[in-house]
Amino acid sequence: MAAKKAYESFSKSLIEEVHRWGCLKQTGVSLRYMMEFGSKPISKNLLISAQFLHKELAIRIARRAIELENLPYGLSQKPAILKVRDWYLDSFRDLRAFPDIKNMNDEREFTEMIKAIKVRHNNVVPTMALGVQQLKKGMDPKIVYEDLVEIHQFLDRFYMSRIGIRMLIGQHVELHNPNPPPFVVGYIHTKMSPVEVATNASEDARAICCREYGSAPDVRIYGDPDFTFPYVPAHLHLMVFELVKNSLRAVQERFMDSDKVAPPIRIIVADGIEDVTIKVSDEGGGIPRSGLPKIFTYLYSTAKNPLDEHSDLGIGENVTMAGYGYGLPISRLYARYFGGDLQIISMEGYGTDAYLHLSRLGDSQEPLP
Repeated sequence: MAAKKAYESFSKSLIEEVHRWGCLKQTGVSLRYMMEFGSKPISKNLLISAQFLHKELAIRIARRAIELENLPYGLSQKPAILKVRDWYLDSFRDLRAFPDIKNMNDEREFTEMIKAIKVRHNNVVPTMALGVQQLKKGMDPKIVYEDLVEIHQFLDRFYMSRIGIRMLIGQHVELHNPNPPPFVVGYIHTKMSPVEVATNASEDARAICCREYGSAPDVRIYGDPDFTFPYVPAHLHLMVFELVKNSLRAVQERFMDSDKVAPPIRIIVADGIEDVTIKVSDEGGGIPRSGLPKIFTYLYSTAKNPLDEHSDLGIGENVTMAGYGYGLPISRLYARYFGGDLQIISMEGYGTDAYLHLSRLGDSQEPLP
């Protein structure tokens, strides 16, 4: 009942406006464009960027709000999903209530507002995961989750769109930094060393593994540490962290009671003309072939959601080794966002290789679900 009431607090005219804006065309931006545009964060450019975002964010957020209302299997009515939908409607209302941006004063106020929108949406992924869990709880266990293709495709679109929205807001906000580090344009590092990012991500993953198991296999990284290319270090860190964490967990569990020394995880960084590829290889026993299609679904995880029904949704990032089963599909979306991809090849009985392809050219447009 409370859920229904929350919806009524949004006026009919706002809901109509959401539907109107949701029909407008989205405009994609490429990594190269963000980099070139942001390399001169003069007032004129910040003003143009704010005016663009004022309209673009409203369109993207309206589209997601509409989709959240029309999910199959009654998912739209789950309390966690209603909560997310309310965040989207609040953000849409904030954007539409903001007057036209005419000068730098308006621009500064707008930047503070979109910063607040980004914070409001911090917990969207675990909250959506909770909604999917609420759905699964009430479903006939005979339904095969891989058959819930519609929900899976919706989540892919939803999370891909979220990556784009957060990239655009973060990029704009970061351009206000009066003293950016060298080679940094907003979220983008124009001379990012993949070996360095992979090293940091691996150390973070090993620290969590040590905390959970008391020890962690070694990680060996092969590649030229001086090789750099333009990319978003936070995205790469997230993807490598996730892959290494999965590998560490597999190796640790396979060799836990063994007299043998746990074999190291190997990371190889290769720079091609089109792609930079990062391979993460482990000897953690692999995944049976029948299980491979499941690893990219959001509806398949043996892990517990850190946000269970009774926990406070305001928690920080409580990272566990198992996570809540969204690491791989979301990492693949981050890779695809700038024209790359993620592939997993497994040898059951031996181990798994993950190939993370990153587009080197930065020309591909954002995918716009």
